[in-house]
Amino acid sequence: MKKSVSIACITVAALGVAAPASAFEPNRPVEFIVAAGPGGGTDIFARTIQAIIAKYELMKAPVVVTNKGNAGGAEAFVYTAGHKGDAYKIAFGTNNAYLLPVRAKVPYKVDDLEPVAALASDEFVLWVNGKADYATAADFVAKAKEGGLKIGGSQSKDADQILTSMINEATGAKINYIPFKSGGEAAVQLAGEHIDANVNNPSENVGQWQAGMVRPLCVFKTAKFASDAKVTGDMGWSDIPTCKEAGIPIDNYAMPRTVWLPGGVDQDVVQFYADVLRKVSETPEWAKYIADTSQSSSYLTGDELSAAIESDVASVSEVLKREGWLAN
Repeated sequence: MKKSVSIACITVAALGVAAPASAFEPNRPVEFIVAAGPGGGTDIFARTIQAIIAKYELMKAPVVVTNKGNAGGAEAFVYTAGHKGDAYKIAFGTNNAYLLPVRAKVPYKVDDLEPVAALASDEFVLWVNGKADYATAADFVAKAKEGGLKIGGSQSKDADQILTSMINEATGAKINYIPFKSGGEAAVQLAGEHIDANVNNPSENVGQWQAGMVRPLCVFKTAKFASDAKVTGDMGWSDIPTCKEAGIPIDNYAMPRTVWLPGGVDQDVVQFYADVLRKVSETPEWAKYIADTSQSSSYLTGDELSAAIESDVASVSEVLKREGWLAN
């Protein structure tokens, strides 16, 4: 018996595999809690991961997806935070997970959640109507300085309005912000010439771009999109200039796709799910999802993720303080 145990220990060490007694692996259904309604970007994010996990059998336990998108996604995070120490509840969101407590009175703190990973960044593009006579972002800014232009976006005091405030501050523009229920609604309003611009994510406006109803002026990114695929007859994602080079001095503004556990879970639980998500991010199906949605793949976990969150909170808090949007 002693010899068998010794051989087993040697084998485990040789393979670099943690002993089962100390490693976590779910043995009952895991709930993926989506901080958005069905069909939206966060919902697609979570369900894409669910499908990849199932295809490659990255977990033995099944995954059940539930949508809790009320109150700008706060419903999902309150629900998740309320299950302290529960290794079977995982929330899927964006930067709203850690920015909601900064800008709104919500019944949870970011410390009530445990960050697991960020897997992608959804970029922001300045879009105008297809008939508009702005040749560049600089032309748009020049007109915006005169006042009267309207940018539409999803919700109030959220990512789109925060970016609009940053544009005004960086350029001296006087753009008015009009909130809608979703980026999809903002896209329809721009196509119908009811607003002058929006700062939608690529996937939210690509259909109207293909139809010639809207067109991009610049992307709020440090480098151009990598994809050379043509979206219209003569223009593709890589043809869109960065906003900084096109006349708006903002280096980068993106929305991370994030995954969270309830606070109080053991670190081996965090590590298990972080490893699963890393494997997800390395599959061809994930690469296709990134390409189809024109996002940037950027897997972060541990100290890198914590540093990115801290930096984003500091940057956005400056805008919220300037606008008087900080939660009291």
